[in-house]
Amino acid sequence: METPQPRSRPGRIVATLALAGTVAALMQTLVTPLIAELPELLGTSPSNAAWVITATLLVAGVCVPVSGRLGDLVGKRRMLLVCSVPLVVGSVVCALSSSVLPMIVGRGLQGMGMGMVPLGIALLRDVVPKERLSGSIALVSASMGIGGAIGLPIAAAVAQYADWRALFWGSAVLAALIGVLIYVMVPDVPAGAKGQRFDLPGAVGLAIGLVALLLAVSKGADWGWSSGTTLGLFALAVVALLVWGWWELRTRDPLIDLRTTARPRVLLTNISSILVGVGMYAFMLIAPQLLQFPEATGYGLGQSMLAAGLYLAPGGVMMMLISPLGGKLINSRGPKSALICGALVIFAGYGLALPLMGSAWGLMVVGIVVSGGVALAYGAMPALIMSAVPLSETAAANGFNALMRSLGTTIGSAVIGVVLAQMTISVGGRTLASADGFRVGLLIGCAVALLSALVACTIPAMRTAGDGAGDERAVAEKAGARA
Repeated sequence: METPQPRSRPGRIVATLALAGTVAALMQTLVTPLIAELPELLGTSPSNAAWVITATLLVAGVCVPVSGRLGDLVGKRRMLLVCSVPLVVGSVVCALSSSVLPMIVGRGLQGMGMGMVPLGIALLRDVVPKERLSGSIALVSASMGIGGAIGLPIAAAVAQYADWRALFWGSAVLAALIGVLIYVMVPDVPAGAKGQRFDLPGAVGLAIGLVALLLAVSKGADWGWSSGTTLGLFALAVVALLVWGWWELRTRDPLIDLRTTARPRVLLTNISSILVGVGMYAFMLIAPQLLQFPEATGYGLGQSMLAAGLYLAPGGVMMMLISPLGGKLINSRGPKSALICGALVIFAGYGLALPLMGSAWGLMVVGIVVSGGVALAYGAMPALIMSAVPLSETAAANGFNALMRSLGTTIGSAVIGVVLAQMTISVGGRTLASADGFRVGLLIGCAVALLSALVACTIPAMRTAGDGAGDERAVAEKAGARA
């Protein structure tokens, strides 16, 4: 079959890439309704069952930047197709699992496909006309949040009214469909870094550092923050990442060009991305618990998992509606303004949460506001990144930015988890997070969103106008640095 030419059918290309990102995000929320039942379903302990979620996080953290770099080297479309394979295979493995080990393997395979979103965003720069680029980037970037928001009620409904394996058979069909759509709809374009070498030592070093760091952050609360295991993992992460950084600055074709990453426009955007990730996940962790806690607590709203998901689903719809408006804001005022605006909207959403946390409808409104802010911020981040890196590093830089967002959600989960675990009450023999714990969590989300806006305010303006206008100069600077 003839491969479509670049810039053909941009609407279909954007729709395909946005759907790919949404399906990838669905994989992350797929098991949320099953968390409490996993130990019984898989015949294991709750601590072992928790690895079903942790495995996806760890594998995605390693594979996203690696798949981004490979996209620059061998072609973004090719890597998108490659990413669809473990999504299908992992879903099938999970659907056939009856014990915890194959389920963990399947979830790890699903994590390998999480590179679809940064690869898709990077590809847009090559195939979408400039006048449509900002809106397209905003939509595809927000697809991770969209998938997470709409995936929860869908997964809850399937888990409640059908066999739990149907969740994974359905995800396998969706992933296969995405692979076909990418093959048919997405054009192939020359690799931006063709001819360069893949940095295998850099990939191994980054994998060791990231796994140690993410594992310590995500499991520290269970193991104890002062335990030897947690502290040892943090120490390993520091050493591994320092050695990795030393290597990346000296190798000819690094996995991630740290000189580019250290540019203020890229560095500050990534810092703001971490903070937005913390702010986003704080609400995603708090709201479902408030909605589902028993009314006997005095602050719980007594909703089922399905009802809670339906109350939060409008946030995903808001992301889809806001994304095109975010693109227009980027075109008119620039991505920096859009990022600041998005962070301030998240801040305002948390401000509303404090007086409205006692109402299911109130939390739905808060979710809509916070999701709208996330859509604006997520759409602006790739635009800021791509305006400051050469074409040969587009996918790798976006992959690294996606990693920063993921790191933010992991930190957010750990911080809010500690707060809710420390501030508790006893109801009917059960220990539950207290109302004050939830308020502190909401205040943390509010403060982090404001800090993200302040960091975004310090992002320097572009020195040259136009998308990719500084590419040639960036390449020359890179070559000079290597010489």
